Amino acid sequence: MGILLSSDKIDTGAIERFLEELPGKALSLGVRVLLALVVFFICIKLIKLVRKILKRALTKANADVGVIQFLDSAVKAVLYLLVIFMLATSFGLDAASVIAVVGSAGVTVGLALQGSLSNLAGGVLILLLKPFRVGDYIIEDGHSNEGTVHEIGLFYTKLKTGDNRIVVLPNGSLANTSLTNVTTSDRRRVDFNFGIGYQCDINKAKDIVKEILLSEEKSLKNEDISVFVANLAASEVTIGARCWTLTSDYWEVKWGVTEKVKYAFDKADIEIPYNKMDVYVKETVEKQ
Repeated sequence: MGILLSSDKIDTGAIERFLEELPGKALSLGVRVLLALVVFFICIKLIKLVRKILKRALTKANADVGVIQFLDSAVKAVLYLLVIFMLATSFGLDAASVIAVVGSAGVTVGLALQGSLSNLAGGVLILLLKPFRVGDYIIEDGHSNEGTVHEIGLFYTKLKTGDNRIVVLPNGSLANTSLTNVTTSDRRRVDFNFGIGYQCDINKAKDIVKEILLSEEKSLKNEDISVFVANLAASEVTIGARCWTLTSDYWEVKWGVTEKVKYAFDKADIEIPYNKMDVYVKETVEKQ
């Protein structure tokens, strides 16, 4: 059942006034939106300028790269929130009402964003305790993620792997798990294990390995170089060796010495055992 409105009950004057005022209101709103956009873009430029000045000041103060990245992200987020809040109030939004709503919803928002807040707190702990810095090579023990620290942000830390992939890890988990920092020290010990056959001359093999370590240009001669019998395994005698090198030269020394030892063992007829199976055939004599 519908309701019919008679023409005498419609306030035609109100409609006429609305139509008359519509162009002026639309123009006023358009001007306010245009001004808001202009102010927004100006604020973006100012925010970039503030961030640039902050980075320059922190760099001159010899601040850690991770601290610079973290503070830059924090300042950027705070300034953008202030700009949005300022523009919203310019359109008639009551600031007191917004603050009251945000305050009343604080608990709910905190519960909903507890993971993000945990990551934020983790980032602060990382910067304060400094278990690693930007440029360090770390191994995260929980999931075996590893790489060079590329960026420490507000919520996440980015690692760059050896094959140039980016691994993003939450700051909260990094701050609450064990990890290995490979590059904290400027020197690192290189450990080797070489297997030789039981019939080979142990002293000869040890002399070859020691000579190669002493001749290695990037091994530190002021540190101990040791060669020893590390293990008597089921099918080999394991010759262990240790030397020290700069952390940046670790892999070059590791791979180079291993290759040189292989060629030297081959030249000296020292066998490097490998898995093999000896098959013996038993002959039976048929009885007549």
